Amino acid sequence: MAVVSMSKQEFSRLEALLRVQSGGLRVADACELIGLHRRQVFRLLHGLKRDGAASLLSKRRGKPSNHRLPAEVRTLALSIVRDRYADFGPTLAAEKLAEHHGCSISRETLRGWMIADGLWQDRRHRLPSPHQPRRRRDCVGELVQIDGSEHAWFEDRGPPCTLLGFVDDATSRLMQLRFVASESAFDYFRATRAYLEEHGKPVAFYSDKHGIFRVNSKDAAGGEGITQFGRALLALNIDIICANSPQAKGRIERAFGTLQDRLVKELRLAGISSIAAANAWVPGFITAYNARFGRDPANVKDLHRPLTRSDDLDEILAWREERTVTRNLTLHYDRMMLLLDPTPLARGLVRKKVEVVNYPDGRFVVQFNGTALGFRVFDKIQTVQPGAIVDNKRLSAVLEQVKAQQTAYPPNQRRGHVARRRPPNNLEAPGLPSKGRAPRHGAIAAAA
Repeated sequence: MAVVSMSKQEFSRLEALLRVQSGGLRVADACELIGLHRRQVFRLLHGLKRDGAASLLSKRRGKPSNHRLPAEVRTLALSIVRDRYADFGPTLAAEKLAEHHGCSISRETLRGWMIADGLWQDRRHRLPSPHQPRRRRDCVGELVQIDGSEHAWFEDRGPPCTLLGFVDDATSRLMQLRFVASESAFDYFRATRAYLEEHGKPVAFYSDKHGIFRVNSKDAAGGEGITQFGRALLALNIDIICANSPQAKGRIERAFGTLQDRLVKELRLAGISSIAAANAWVPGFITAYNARFGRDPANVKDLHRPLTRSDDLDEILAWREERTVTRNLTLHYDRMMLLLDPTPLARGLVRKKVEVVNYPDGRFVVQFNGTALGFRVFDKIQTVQPGAIVDNKRLSAVLEQVKAQQTAYPPNQRRGHVARRRPPNNLEAPGLPSKGRAPRHGAIAAAA
């Protein structure tokens, strides 16, 4: 018995033609079903009667395409790719062949050739990239992983917030937890200060590629290539290392997975629904967590270094930016114009750089070589700029700020407020805001 391999279209044609032969289907209906004219259907019926189902097979099956490129072109293209572009992908290799060698080949054709010749591996057949476990550090304080996790920590009792965590790599112990509104540099300043005052200075922090820890812009203009947080750690002689993947800092990622289960339930049992109350309560939870999940280090030596007198955390853990003093003894900072007091020192700073220091507690000063300069704020805009670029991790906090600002507007500036309504028709209610009220004739009827 001969076995015939048919495509789906050929099989549907065979089924329709067999029904026509048996009298179960009219030729006109078969034409509609197959999508062919009447003459073609009779031609297929004649071939089916003479040669059987094999007559419905395409005569081009098993034969090369008429549009196939010559074998010489394939040999030439693969030889060039093998010699010069062995590590190139099909798309880039096709571009280089057309640009430098005058060999125009579609990228998909070249992809098939490279896969067949072993020069490229299809994505579906690539082995998954393994994330093998990394050996723990030996000592406490040698490497501390830091990260933030935005979550509904208070469930429906309060708005979502962010938990900043510090986890020791050698022991998996929670070294510091702090609830904040959003993941920002000032919140990391506050959390880092609490960590340093409690444990001392570790050898290095291990973080992700967040903009707080790393300058992600390749063509960033100005600056020293480090962030404000990186500058503060450099002054404290603490290294910052950025992980290339979440799996690389798996200690803190797994810790947050546990905290999003256990800590949420503990906060519910304690009846805590605010950030301030949670920060006051969390040290006891850290002690219980470390007793349950912490482990002993391979080396009992603690590599934390104590703070010295030169480590002025007030000045180091602050946001510092340079500004140029104008001829009018003014400078601009954060959409504000600052007017320097016309002292002899300030008069000599025209066209020179000064530092604006913004502290986590909200204070900011202007300094020149560590000397504070007197100033006053000439203008300050306390609203979010239209079209401002906001990091997705700070979006919730910014929206809360916008809502608070809009609530503080005068009634005539609030969107949708009754004081902004205008009468739709002065003949209906001359001089009176009648929009949103019952019609005048309705009010008269109600009075009667």
